[in-house]
Amino acid sequence: MKHIKTLAAMAFLLFATTATQAQTARKAQPARIKQGVKSGELTRRETKTLVKDQKDIHQDVKEAKADGVVTAAEKANIKQEKRQASRKIYRKKHNGRDRN
Repeated sequence: MKHIKTLAAMAFLLFATTATQAQTARKAQPARIKQGVKSGELTRRETKTLVKDQKDIHQDVKEAKADGVVTAAEKANIKQEKRQASRKIYRKKHNGRDRN
C-alpha cells in the first residue's frame, strides 16, 4: 500500500512538472524567438513570420477579453494557436538554415 501511494505521488509530480514546462514554454515564445535571432538560428523571413504569429495570437486574446468573458471555445482556440506557434518556433530554429 505504501508503494502505491509513493508511485501515485511520483506520477502526479511528473505530470504536474511536464504540464508546467509546456505552459511555460508557450508563455516564453517571444523570448524563444529573440534568442533564435540572437544566436542566428532564425533568418529574417522566419523571424518575420513568427513575430506575425505572435501578434495574431495577442490580437485573438484581446478580442476574446473584449466582451469581458472568455468562453471555453475561445480558450481552446487560443491554446491551440499557442501550441502551433510553439511547434513552428521549434521547427524554424532547428531546420538547418541560419542568418549567416
